[in-house]
Amino acid sequence: MRVVLLLLFSTMWWSACQPNANTSSKPLQIAVAANMQFAMEALEAAFEAKHGIVVNVVIGSSGKLAAQIKQGAPYDLLLSANMKYPNYLQAEGLAATPPEVYAFGELVLWTTLDIPLDSLPQVLSTPIIKKIGLANPRNAPYGEAAKQYLRTKGQWNTLQDKLVFGENIAQVNQYVLSGACTLGFTAKSVVLSPNMRGRGRWVSLSANAYTPIAQGVVQTTYGAAEHALESATFLQFLKSEEAKVILEQYGYTINLQ
Repeated sequence: MRVVLLLLFSTMWWSACQPNANTSSKPLQIAVAANMQFAMEALEAAFEAKHGIVVNVVIGSSGKLAAQIKQGAPYDLLLSANMKYPNYLQAEGLAATPPEVYAFGELVLWTTLDIPLDSLPQVLSTPIIKKIGLANPRNAPYGEAAKQYLRTKGQWNTLQDKLVFGENIAQVNQYVLSGACTLGFTAKSVVLSPNMRGRGRWVSLSANAYTPIAQGVVQTTYGAAEHALESATFLQFLKSEEAKVILEQYGYTINLQ
């Protein structure tokens, strides 16, 4: 009887220590646009706690991440800062699901210095503003939005000597924090994050001065082949009320009115 009980206990203990049969032992690889860096940390923690699926996040500009997927990078999902790159993957036959908009981002101007931001855009042309950081418009949607804003305000050409281009929003944030740039165009999700909240001052920019920044998501063909259940589970989670609450806390809008 003791032997039977010991065997039964050993079997139950061994089963409990095994990974869920429905999930892969390899982490879910998610390529994430830099504007989502801090919001994604909160989403990742909530998702892992709820589903027990380990996530590995790779941060970069949307364009660079899409190019890496085209070159064979093993990313299961792409969370882009616009719909251009998810649509590009679909056109290239690298998307397993139709690209979807999961939220809308907002562009802000941010500084850690004591500079008044209530006289935009005129203040950008004054001598007090030495350098202005923005992400490269060719690869980063928030950089493209910043360029649109400056063009709308008639300042794109006149401010060229002040502009400093970062590879993505994360690099622009470093420019601002280090003082390399007087101020920078970044995402509202950055300045609302626990990491940055209260550091310096920021102002939202007129939404009618740039195209709404539709955040796009798509499951890759790699994700469908290698982590079908896990990547599909994350897609569903991203549409959940729990995820929507997190996104709104970081300044994203779920539906444009």
